[in-house]
Amino acid sequence: MIRRALASLVLCLILLLAGIYLGGHPSGLPGFLRDPLVGDKDTRVVNEAIDQVHDTYYREYGKDELSNRAISGIVASLNDRFSNYFSPKDYTKFKMQQNGEFAGIGVQVTRSGAGLKIVKVYDNSPAKDAKLAEGDIIVSVAGKPLAGRDQDASVALIQGPLGTTVKLTVRHGAKGAPREVALTRSNIEVPVVASSEKTVDGRKLGVISLAQFSSGAHAEVGAALRKQMKDGVKGVVFDLRNNPGGLVTEAQLVASEFLKDGKIVTTKGRSVPTRTLSATGDAIAPNLPMVVLVNRDSASAAEIVAGALQDRKRAELVGTRTFGKGVFQEVIDLSNGGALDITAGQYFLPSGRNLGGKGTSTGSGLTPNVQAADDPKTTRKDEGLDKALDVLAARR
Repeated sequence: MIRRALASLVLCLILLLAGIYLGGHPSGLPGFLRDPLVGDKDTRVVNEAIDQVHDTYYREYGKDELSNRAISGIVASLNDRFSNYFSPKDYTKFKMQQNGEFAGIGVQVTRSGAGLKIVKVYDNSPAKDAKLAEGDIIVSVAGKPLAGRDQDASVALIQGPLGTTVKLTVRHGAKGAPREVALTRSNIEVPVVASSEKTVDGRKLGVISLAQFSSGAHAEVGAALRKQMKDGVKGVVFDLRNNPGGLVTEAQLVASEFLKDGKIVTTKGRSVPTRTLSATGDAIAPNLPMVVLVNRDSASAAEIVAGALQDRKRAELVGTRTFGKGVFQEVIDLSNGGALDITAGQYFLPSGRNLGGKGTSTGSGLTPNVQAADDPKTTRKDEGLDKALDVLAARR
């Protein structure tokens, strides 16, 4: 009886070890076993290729690393600059960044062909101390080139644990000479909303600037709007220049501050249900005269709000053509601890127009009702804002 039990135990151990080995080397299984256990033919070929590279290539790579490279290659082959793969390590960093646990250098950036273009430098920041300026382009981080890299992935390289050093290669404009700078990461307080009041032609006007559509942005916009209306402003300039977008739900809520009802945006995708977001809640300023100020770096959620207000005849747009992003992304967790940040669909304005180009290409964006461009050579004037205030002051 004991011998039989021992024999059974040994057999179980042998089968367990064999299963572990064959599970890691599916190409060694006979066809009649491999087919039901490993999956379809395409999946088997991918696993087989990873096995062969792991076992045969002259340099050793772990299967985890090869799997990460395979997934990165799949996403890269989509030729979609808005889609990205986060390895488990990068995804952990990304989530910490989203939760405010990572520090930065104090700049607002947008994508450029060579890397990241700085569009704003915050006061009392490492970037300000290092004399980084608007128009500077960050071309590499810690020796890693940013050209062709997704914006979120590039920003994640710059951010890191509080008090650590990051080395950047920066040049001013497209033809500037590169220079190396080392900055110590610190906690950055980014003002999401800034507001001011101006008097133009004897009329008191408000200016509300929104940096991004992060969680809670609508509440800050609402608070600024209520204060200005209490102060007796006769109109407001809503400044969305250099706003890269953010949460679509925040776009809905911000637009709802100015619209009583009706459509704001419709989202459509192959694997996600079509959804129409309409104005919700009690509008704070449904009748207050307003213009929306935009530029080439107004994108995504910023275009949703500006486009909805333009389509609904609620506001005129002043500035330059916007970015032209007509797609949205979803973050999908993977079993290896990583995630896909992948384009899942398109969004459409109340008129039915989509701002993107063919597929995920940059589209025509929004065309302002009144053209106004800032002169980069002037540092103490804001031509775009001046024009927006003049247009607003002329409205009665």
